[in-house]
Amino acid sequence: MTPTLPAPAPPRPRPRALPPVRTRRARSRRTALPYLLLLPALVLELLVHLTPMVVGIVMSFKQLTQFFIRDWSAAPWAGLANYRMAVDFDAPVGRALLHSFWVTCAFTVLAVGLSWLAGTVAAIMMQDAFRGRGLLRAAFLLPYALPVYAAVITWSFMFQRDTGLINHVLHDQLHLVDDKPFWLLGDNSFTALVTVSVWRSWPFAFLTLTAGLQNIPRELYEAAALDGAGIWQQIRRITLPSLRPVNLVLLLVLFLWTFNDFNTPYVLFGRSAPEAADLVSIHIYQSSFITWNFGAGSAMSVLLLLFLLLVTAGYLLLTSRRRSPR
Repeated sequence: MTPTLPAPAPPRPRPRALPPVRTRRARSRRTALPYLLLLPALVLELLVHLTPMVVGIVMSFKQLTQFFIRDWSAAPWAGLANYRMAVDFDAPVGRALLHSFWVTCAFTVLAVGLSWLAGTVAAIMMQDAFRGRGLLRAAFLLPYALPVYAAVITWSFMFQRDTGLINHVLHDQLHLVDDKPFWLLGDNSFTALVTVSVWRSWPFAFLTLTAGLQNIPRELYEAAALDGAGIWQQIRRITLPSLRPVNLVLLLVLFLWTFNDFNTPYVLFGRSAPEAADLVSIHIYQSSFITWNFGAGSAMSVLLLLFLLLVTAGYLLLTSRRRSPR
């Protein structure tokens, strides 16, 4: 007796293909979902950053003095008068602003250059493993981790003429100076400002360059050592060229931070900085909150913003051209 074979199962119905319109809608929803989730944070960031900027630009076109603080929108319209006064270098206001600008440029060049140099040297020295490297790295990062006010106030005590640690070491112990100098007055204030700024900024350069050094293969140094290259040739031919992308971003960030620095001179010198350390940020503060000419101070702030935007755009354009293949 021959066995009967089971009847074949009926074919399953194929799922209906979604119409093209529904497919496009589903794809667009999946694509737009991340942007919708980020939209509240983006709107909040724009409000926090753009609102004061727009208000400051509007204030720069008004004759906003202490008589209109209660209702600044009622201040009379000044047009470009505040800007003409700020760039009139034959007048006292323009000359003072120009002097502050050159002081800020010199301060930025020295502070950024020394911070980058110290960070590069420290990062290269900490590249190879040795006993106590982690402890030294943590100690190097302490200036960057400390609150700015606590750190700068400590430096202000150290720079005191009669009771400060700096003069105690230079005059009483090492006998390098005949008389105790004033570090927070006169021309020495510029040196004190650069010292504090470098002390606060170089750990950031050290941290950034240390991260960049981790991406350089050790085989390059080993091959260079086999070819007879010394330590300086390895740094010149391998380390610095490999760190070039990191240095491009690092120098730009240090420049923007240093040129806009307000906390360091304000805590170190107070409301009125010495002429040798009169940075643009302090000068704008004095023009706005000391002389109560908020219109002129806002105009100076807008000019500073335009200058930083031009420098940043020129720097990015120059570096992008160097990176692009010929």
